[in-house]
Amino acid sequence: MPVLRLVLPFLILLSGTLHAQEWPTKTVRIVVPFPPGGSADLLPRIVGEKLAERWGQPVIVDNRPGAAGNIGAEVVFRSEPDGYTLLSAPPPPLVINRLLYPKLPYDSTQFVPMSVMAAIPNVLLVHPKHNVRDVREFIELIKANPGKLNYASQGNGTTSHLTAELFKSMAGGLQITHVPYKGTAPALADLLAGQVDMMCDNLGVSLPHVKAGKLRALAVTSRTPFMGIPALAETLPGFEAQAWFGVVGPPKTSSAIAEKVGSSIREVLKMPEVQKRLAELSAEPMGLGPAEAAAFMKQETERWSEVIRTASVRLD
Repeated sequence: MPVLRLVLPFLILLSGTLHAQEWPTKTVRIVVPFPPGGSADLLPRIVGEKLAERWGQPVIVDNRPGAAGNIGAEVVFRSEPDGYTLLSAPPPPLVINRLLYPKLPYDSTQFVPMSVMAAIPNVLLVHPKHNVRDVREFIELIKANPGKLNYASQGNGTTSHLTAELFKSMAGGLQITHVPYKGTAPALADLLAGQVDMMCDNLGVSLPHVKAGKLRALAVTSRTPFMGIPALAETLPGFEAQAWFGVVGPPKTSSAIAEKVGSSIREVLKMPEVQKRLAELSAEPMGLGPAEAAAFMKQETERWSEVIRTASVRLD
């Protein structure tokens, strides 16, 4: 009997390792809880294409937008922990929503972290109809027209929403109205049309419009200037907010599968063609493994909690 007690855990571990070595034997689905067209959608498509080649199995992206990422997150949370349904998402459903919503249909702390693929700085964008050259001038414009201007976001609780709320708070409590959308694409479309005045968006998706003169980039929300765009911290010291994109599995997914997904993503991110495509999105590859991703998400939970507290963010 003592021998059996020693052997049994080893057999369980061996079984999990062999299962991970065989995995995947069929299509892997990556659920993206936001609509097509934004960075949250484009990044897993770029990485997923190469994962499919590496694994010899199809990797598909399944967009399940709505409720600040909660709909897609619940789909994955309730999926079998066999590695065939994964969640790729920016911070909201992974670390932010539990700080904002009193009740969620899933527990994000139970997801199994596999990787953090990349990070992209946000950028403060305004429509060119506003003749402002920098952040100070835009703050003055808002203060001169309290309650008359508005800003778009990807939805309640998203990084674009929280970044804008932090901007309002740190600039002295600006009165500018929040207009939430269901993802980047519709929000950006209305900003381009001049239906809204401002948006804090991922730089990669909006950069072509900036270069074409259709939008004006006043500042990036990273600590330092980026691609010639000044940092918002130069006007509002200490300001920082970026979007990062993690990959997690359902609760109870084996550590062996998590390690295989994490290491595969890391290798894909080293490919020159992938790095080139990420650079076009202004994305910085990270390639964190499961343990690193778990520690990073814990730190980000604490950081966004401070942002929410500082900006007194409340859902509409």
